[in-house]
Amino acid sequence: MSGMGEKFETKAVHISHQPLRHARSKSTPIYQTSVFSFQGLEEVEQYYAGEGEYLYSRNGNPNPTELADAITALEFAEEGVSAASGMGAIMAGLLAVLKTGDHVLASHEIYGGTYALMHKELSRVGIELECINLNELTTLEGYVRPNTRLFFLETITNPLLTVVDMPYWIKQAKQFNLTVMVDNTFATPYLVQPFTLGADLVVHSATKYIGGHSDVTSGVLVGKKELVSRAREIVVNYGASLSPFEAWLTARGLKTLAIRMERQCDNASQVADFLRNHPAVSQVYYPSEAHTRFFARNKQGAMISFSLADESQIYSFYRKLNWISFAPSLAGVETSVSHPVTTSHRAFTEEQRKATGITMGLVRLSVGIEAVVDIVAELDQALK
Repeated sequence: MSGMGEKFETKAVHISHQPLRHARSKSTPIYQTSVFSFQGLEEVEQYYAGEGEYLYSRNGNPNPTELADAITALEFAEEGVSAASGMGAIMAGLLAVLKTGDHVLASHEIYGGTYALMHKELSRVGIELECINLNELTTLEGYVRPNTRLFFLETITNPLLTVVDMPYWIKQAKQFNLTVMVDNTFATPYLVQPFTLGADLVVHSATKYIGGHSDVTSGVLVGKKELVSRAREIVVNYGASLSPFEAWLTARGLKTLAIRMERQCDNASQVADFLRNHPAVSQVYYPSEAHTRFFARNKQGAMISFSLADESQIYSFYRKLNWISFAPSLAGVETSVSHPVTTSHRAFTEEQRKATGITMGLVRLSVGIEAVVDIVAELDQALK
């Protein structure tokens, strides 16, 4: 390295840093750096003029960019941004649209963390949330106010796995000039691309199926360019940027999304059939083919929820499981179970849970890639 000092202390710091400008790595390297260097003030000015890509990793880094670009392409969207978690991506999307005094309409079946963000946090800045039961309505008329700005729903709801007629409800929202934001975490772009159906923003907790291995926390928001550009500013300004290593792990997991989803969906369909015929189960929640007719593939997802016939046995059921783990998350390659009342929907009041159908005896099952006969046998012995 020409011009470098000759002393040991100087060499120890600088001699190992040799950027591989011409190396053709088969996989994307991890750009584990907090900041990028410039050769002069001219390059700095070029960056701020929009001619340079990277300055400081909170503002942008090749690994989070790679992940966002990949999901953007798979969702057929215009632009995307990565975030430190699914909630970070949801927050950025909401704040890109909403301001003080605005009103949000959302499905009454949404993830508890999303509800807490909108009901508890955004209400502090004067944004009002109203949850409506799309299963009992045919129109948004009567619910849209002059200050209603956003319509929020999930492709497959958490935890009861309801699939509403998304194309219909998006058209309804557009009649009232509402921005539509869809959480596509449970379905993934493998099953459906809400942006192609008219959604303005699509969000993923990439921690789940996108990453797929229960070893990363990340989120991605894609959609219309002008909205995502504003969301990117929010991610940066609120310090919700995704780290390079987490982005790299998520992008690596994404490569096997199709093959994982294929296996997990097929397993889930068979497990759902088993549970429907089990005497210890009173009800099974799993999307039907009729409800998923707008999906890109004839698959109904890899999540199942079911209610125990005797909910007083709920603690015993979880204790009796051997290799299926209790984990308050989902979508790893390993099968796991969760309990919505005490985990994902803990923020709901008892009245809300009752109205939504989230009972103490409800079990949420994330079906993995194991042999389906083993999954069935493990559930059977615990249910018995």
